[in-house]
Amino acid sequence: MSYHDMEMRAVYGLTLCELMEHDKNVLCLEADLSKASGTNPAVCTAFPENFINVGVAEANMIGLAAGLAREGKIPFCASFTCFASRRVYDQITISVAYANTNVKIVGTAPGITQGPNGGTHMDFLDLAIMRAMPNMHVYSPCDVYELRAVMKYMAAHHQPTYMQLLRPKMPVVFNESFTFDPNKATKISEGSDVTIVTTGYTTHLAINAVEQLKKEGIKAEHLHYSSIKPFDEDLLIQSAKKTGCVVTVENQNIIGGLGGAVCEVLSEKLPVIVKRLGIPDAFGEVATEEYLLNKHGFNVEHIITACKDMIKSK
Repeated sequence: MSYHDMEMRAVYGLTLCELMEHDKNVLCLEADLSKASGTNPAVCTAFPENFINVGVAEANMIGLAAGLAREGKIPFCASFTCFASRRVYDQITISVAYANTNVKIVGTAPGITQGPNGGTHMDFLDLAIMRAMPNMHVYSPCDVYELRAVMKYMAAHHQPTYMQLLRPKMPVVFNESFTFDPNKATKISEGSDVTIVTTGYTTHLAINAVEQLKKEGIKAEHLHYSSIKPFDEDLLIQSAKKTGCVVTVENQNIIGGLGGAVCEVLSEKLPVIVKRLGIPDAFGEVATEEYLLNKHGFNVEHIITACKDMIKSK
C-alpha cells in the first residue's frame, strides 16, 4: 500500500489496525474524537473489541489505559494535544510516568494546525511539559513513513510515550524503508554555514528554506529530530562545531521545547549562538496556518532570514 497521498491521521488509524493484527494486546482508546484522530471508521470497524471510546472524559481515559497496561495491554490514547497533555497532566504524571506504565499518548493537531478551533484548543506547550516529565519519551514524526516507524517502535517497547500526530497530508520526507531510533536524529542535508534543527511540522518548512539558501550559495545543515526525548546530543554538537551557529524551528512555544533542548545541550557542552523560531510565549487564536506562521515568525522566509543573520553574527 502507498501512503504517499494519505492524511497523517488516516495512516495512524491504518497502522493501528496493522499493529492489532500482529498483537491483540494493542488497544485504541478515544475520548469522543475518533473521527478527528483517524481511528473511526478504520479501527472501530475492523477491530471493535480493541476500540474503546470513553466519551468526553480524558482523565478517565488515561486512568483506564494505565490499568489496562498493568494487565499487559498496549493502549494508544488519542485526543487533541490540549486534552492529551494539558488537561490530563496529573493523571499522566502519576498513573503513567511515575508508575512507569506502558501507555502511549497521542496528541493530535499540535500547535498552529489547530487553527480553526482557536486559542483554547491550540496547545503550544505539550513538547515542553512532556519532556520535563521523568520516564516519558517524546516523539514528533514529520511524515507518514516516519509516523509508521515511530508507532511500530512504540508498540514494541515498554515505556510511557507521548507522540504528536499531525492530522492532514504532509510533504513526504522519508520512505517505507525508514527505521526509527529514538537515540538518533536524521541529517536531512549536509552543510557548513549554519545548522537548522527541526521536528515534526516544521521539517518540511526547513527543507524548502535549505533549497532556497542553496541557490544563494549558503550551505545549511538540516537536522530533523523525531525524538525530543531522548535527544541525540552527539549529532547536534558535531554539526554546531562545524557551522558555529544554530537556528531551531518548532511549531511550539520556544520555551522548553525543541529550542530549549538544543540550548540546554549547547550551553553546557559547546556554546554557540542560537536563534529559536516558533511561538514567542503566546496563546493561540482562530486563524489560518499561513497567518500564524507569518505572525509568529517561523515560515520559510523567516527561517532564511534567521540563517543569514546567524551567519553574520558568527
